[in-house]
Amino acid sequence: MTSSDKSIVVVDYGAGNLRNVCKALEHVGAQPQLSDQASVIAAASKVVLPGVGAFGHCQAGLKSRGLFQLMRDVAQAGTPFLGICVGMQLLFDVGEELGEKEGLGLVPGRVIKFRWAEEKSHASSPLLAVSGAPIRAATRDSAVAALPVPHIGWNQVRPLQKHPLLSGIGPDGYAYFVHSFHADEVASEHVLACTGYGYDFPSVVARDNVWGIQFHPEKSQEVGLRMLQNFVAY
Repeated sequence: MTSSDKSIVVVDYGAGNLRNVCKALEHVGAQPQLSDQASVIAAASKVVLPGVGAFGHCQAGLKSRGLFQLMRDVAQAGTPFLGICVGMQLLFDVGEELGEKEGLGLVPGRVIKFRWAEEKSHASSPLLAVSGAPIRAATRDSAVAALPVPHIGWNQVRPLQKHPLLSGIGPDGYAYFVHSFHADEVASEHVLACTGYGYDFPSVVARDNVWGIQFHPEKSQEVGLRMLQNFVAY
């Protein structure tokens, strides 16, 4: 059976916005199947892991359905795997939302709250670099402290390197974000694009066959639909 004979499966683990993700995939020419069945997910040509809400709740949703380890197995077997919003955050080693929780460990890194929203200071991360310069933690000045969390609305997605997921995405593209936490301690080789909100954070990541998008592509019009189309065509 070739990959074209199999389906793109959107993982149903109780997270919100699943139908909108399916509709967006249909819009770009896919015929996605929404499923929580391990056998269906394991046989998929590609897997999409959406996510809305808290890291801990989404992790628990996967575990309660017996899908947490399956996500690792499917991705490690080489199946093209796309995480969206909290689904992207779950790709990392650890998430700090609702207490420190284990992630899938498919992309090295951790998920933290926007730093000025924390009462304690964090060490700056030297691993995410743009134009050779490491991105430092936000300073706790009044301008940064005034930024609301969650980060909600349209913001620029700045590509940092060439990748199939970013095919056709220019430097001035905007996408729609809704999140309070973001990836941190991510090696620059895995960061495809970043977005500025007080400081730069990774907004698109990839490691081999595992890709992640922090924003909501199904709500991001041209940029989001193009990325979904790129994933479908990969």
